[in-house]
Amino acid sequence: MKKRTEDITDFFRNKATHPLTFVELNRLLEITRKERAEFKSVLDAMVAAGDLIKTSGDNYALPTRLDLVIGRLSCHRDGYGFVTPEEGGDDIFVPARYLRENMHGDRVAVRIESIKGEGKREGRIVRTLERGCSRLVGRFEASKNFGYLIPDDHRINHDIYIPPSAYGAAGSGQVVVAEITAYPASRRNPEARVVEVLGWPDDPEVEVQTILRKYDLPDLFSAATLAEARAIRQTLSDADSEGRVDLRGKVTVTIDGETARDFDDAVSVKREADGFVRLWVSIADVAHYVKPGSSLDQDAYARGTSVYFPDRCIPMLPEELSTGICSLNPDVDRLTMTAEMLFDSFGEMQETAFYPSIIRSAARLTYTIVSDFLEQKGAGSVTGEAVYGADLLLMKELALRLNEKRKKRGSIDFDLPEPEIVLDLAGKTEAILKAERNIAHRLIEEFMLAANEAVALHITGKEIPSLYRVHEHPDEVKLQDFMEFIFNFGYEFKTSGGRVEPRDLQRLLEQAEGKPEEKMLNKVLLRCMKQARYSVENLGHFGLAAPCYTHFTSPIRRYPDLVVHRILKAIVTKNLKKRRVDQLAATLPEVAGHTSKRERVAMEAEREITELKKLQFMQNKIGEEFDGFVTGVTSFGFFVELAEFFVEGLVHLSTLRRDFYHYVEKQHSLVGENTRETFRIGDTVRVLVANVSLEKKQIDFTLLDSKARRGCGTKKTAGEAQGAVVNKKPSAKISRGVKRNPSGGKGATRSKRGVPRGKR
Repeated sequence: MKKRTEDITDFFRNKATHPLTFVELNRLLEITRKERAEFKSVLDAMVAAGDLIKTSGDNYALPTRLDLVIGRLSCHRDGYGFVTPEEGGDDIFVPARYLRENMHGDRVAVRIESIKGEGKREGRIVRTLERGCSRLVGRFEASKNFGYLIPDDHRINHDIYIPPSAYGAAGSGQVVVAEITAYPASRRNPEARVVEVLGWPDDPEVEVQTILRKYDLPDLFSAATLAEARAIRQTLSDADSEGRVDLRGKVTVTIDGETARDFDDAVSVKREADGFVRLWVSIADVAHYVKPGSSLDQDAYARGTSVYFPDRCIPMLPEELSTGICSLNPDVDRLTMTAEMLFDSFGEMQETAFYPSIIRSAARLTYTIVSDFLEQKGAGSVTGEAVYGADLLLMKELALRLNEKRKKRGSIDFDLPEPEIVLDLAGKTEAILKAERNIAHRLIEEFMLAANEAVALHITGKEIPSLYRVHEHPDEVKLQDFMEFIFNFGYEFKTSGGRVEPRDLQRLLEQAEGKPEEKMLNKVLLRCMKQARYSVENLGHFGLAAPCYTHFTSPIRRYPDLVVHRILKAIVTKNLKKRRVDQLAATLPEVAGHTSKRERVAMEAEREITELKKLQFMQNKIGEEFDGFVTGVTSFGFFVELAEFFVEGLVHLSTLRRDFYHYVEKQHSLVGENTRETFRIGDTVRVLVANVSLEKKQIDFTLLDSKARRGCGTKKTAGEAQGAVVNKKPSAKISRGVKRNPSGGKGATRSKRGVPRGKR
């Protein structure tokens, strides 16, 4: 058929003066009798996609012409919801009375019913375009005549009815996976049938399996993928080194956490004349083994990223690669892609070279070992320091240069400590500690950042389609709110046209350093930031103040890095045909969207299981008192994070009996009507643990005392604190006896190098 969806959309946008019937469209678009069936299929597909709306009178129109907005529904446990528009803009509030036929995650068309104060829109769902879920995880309960599911996701607000014939092998009280057989209607609750029994809710393994099913995280590789992985030789042949630069004569080391088992990056340095330093960052050549279109590639793409839980890693690649031939283990030859960079005495990059290489790591060093050595200024604290001790000192020197250069250009350092979950042998939370982040972490981070940026600049200069790691400017409205908020504390910064330069925000944080409001300013500013993502457009990285940035340094655990490796290899080996360039331009937008989505899913899953471990830890703390600080203020109370445990709970408004308190949104505060007592973000308080509910996933505090001080923490870069999966393995000692997952079992609270996921 001649008419494409773009032509039809263009017709509706520019020529249609009213909603049109199928017959009218046939006439106006000159659809022949033979084409009508195909034309009807195209229209139906456009309606299903939300590109067109079919009204109750069988008329077709664009959603925008009917004042409809297409978006995803996000429900709240209290019954109401918000629709996030696909085309951008503020969320649309949907009252609970309009959500009887919808569930969390549905793709819907919503009509704006009213606009409240400050432009906040309220709407009503008029069409469900796509259901958000087909399976649910939750606790099964059976009564005398029927059963029902209590969903683990509290955003599912309906009772899920399960008829006796659909119980399967489930026992009352067990955690199950249920498949929806009927979605909610105006006078009917959704129905489902049990398709998998996970077990009893207090079993740590069931907790993990619940999260895996809830977020659709595949934890098993296909038979074809495992067969491909097992077929890969675990030693190199002479042919493998052909066409590669031989770096085995250089002193190259890996630096990772104590429990890490996959080492995907190694570094080497050399002092040159005039204060110059040459840096080699060699990354495991995963692309040599994982070919496009293979089962290994398909499974890796579906996962998008490795996922880190407190007791295990859900790897992107099978262990034959992740801890085997692609892991840069000491004293064995490994294939790598190397970024060679030359820096001057100011940390400015003067030369770069990129090439396939072969290395032999001289040592598997840990953050603790390297930090101890460097803090003692090389006083013999590293075994074999005669071989690489001087190199470590030079690495520190270079890392400090690079860090200083990054600060000068405006890269933002957030002052936010990270928690470390410690498990016992039974999988229960034994302790929650403050994770260490020392000079060794910073050293490796600076080198990985430099390599990522160098690769991005090189590919961009070749004008080849690629994936970029982008972090856009903060939202203008949120930025304005932040400016008004900090004005109350005597702070301000410059903006131009609603935009701000990263260096001005960094300067603000430096002004607050060491002051009572430091942590509060860091947290509120962080909430203004957008989430970093993958994109085919080079939009720059705001938090790093980098005009061009990508992910290159972790192809074992991030699919975008693998894609960038393939592109870089094709460029440096001059094997990039026009057909391949065209293919990249056509396929990379989908890859960027998919991998960004999988990253967010992984972050949410990691966050949820970490929060569950915190809840379990606090169950035996009921009745105890702790110091904490206010992390968020709402109209119904304020949230407090315990200084000792990084655990957050709610002080509900109903428990504040000293006054009538009113919420002042712009100031993020609750203010007493008579006493003028104020609770705002950053305030230090003392609370009593009143209740811990695993079912509601909520901790309730009772206020005992409040003070006018505010808390502090440790420095983190903007890339870590907002918007990026950083470049290294988690250093957190997530302990569970000596048992480790074969793929690395690396931390849950952080994804790599001791820095939280979703950063950089």
